[in-house]
Amino acid sequence: MEVVPLTTAGEVAALAADVVEALVRRRPAAVLGLATGSSPLPAYQELTRRHRAGAGPSYDEVTCLNLDEYVGLPPGHEQSYRATIARELTDGLGIDPARVHGPDPGEDGLATAGERYEELILKVGGVDVQLLGIGSDGHLAFNEPGSSLASRTRMKTLTARTRADNARFFGSLDEVPRHVLTQGLGTILRARHLLLVATGAGKAAAVAAAVEGPVSASCPGSVLQLHPHATVLLDEAAASGLERGSYYREVYAGKPAWQGL
Repeated sequence: MEVVPLTTAGEVAALAADVVEALVRRRPAAVLGLATGSSPLPAYQELTRRHRAGAGPSYDEVTCLNLDEYVGLPPGHEQSYRATIARELTDGLGIDPARVHGPDPGEDGLATAGERYEELILKVGGVDVQLLGIGSDGHLAFNEPGSSLASRTRMKTLTARTRADNARFFGSLDEVPRHVLTQGLGTILRARHLLLVATGAGKAAAVAAAVEGPVSASCPGSVLQLHPHATVLLDEAAASGLERGSYYREVYAGKPAWQGL
């Protein structure tokens, strides 16, 4: 795992965008794994800004796989993750909606939705770079504390804490769905590069547990320690709980430029 403590959220967003752009330039038909939520949003905004300015690569051949999807929302609901990703990123990059996929929340197929999404991930060749945020309790995607470290895509019941955290996107807590389809931790670990972004003091404890604590289902984010190519981009506040912060800064400052992330 490579931990990169930066100073500002803007620096985190810019470096995350650099990673995505470098991949797409190197592999035009790349497969991007996309997370929703507040953590990756600045990176998405930076990618969109660069693309509209003519500075980014072409995304015409890129395929996108979303981490998760709410169950029970009406088709086309503005808070579905399919609609959110389109609004926040893929439409702005000019990616054909037919190349953007997520777990199928249709009621008739829920029993097999996880299995079918796993098959789709394999069919497109797997994820090249998976963007991730981390919850204040250490969850990745909707894998809450206690989730199996080997879990696959499946339906999960949202905890009261997570529903409360997401209520700001809805008119009221009662409107927040109680179930989601989410990639499992084992699914996430199959991506070739994991890129976690975290900003703000509210994420400091979760980041410290994920990066420096034991690998445990109590902190789902700790599975990043098991991955051969995981990068953690942090602003100063999110890195504030790290015991080895000065070490990470020294190592990153001395890293040869040709190595990249």
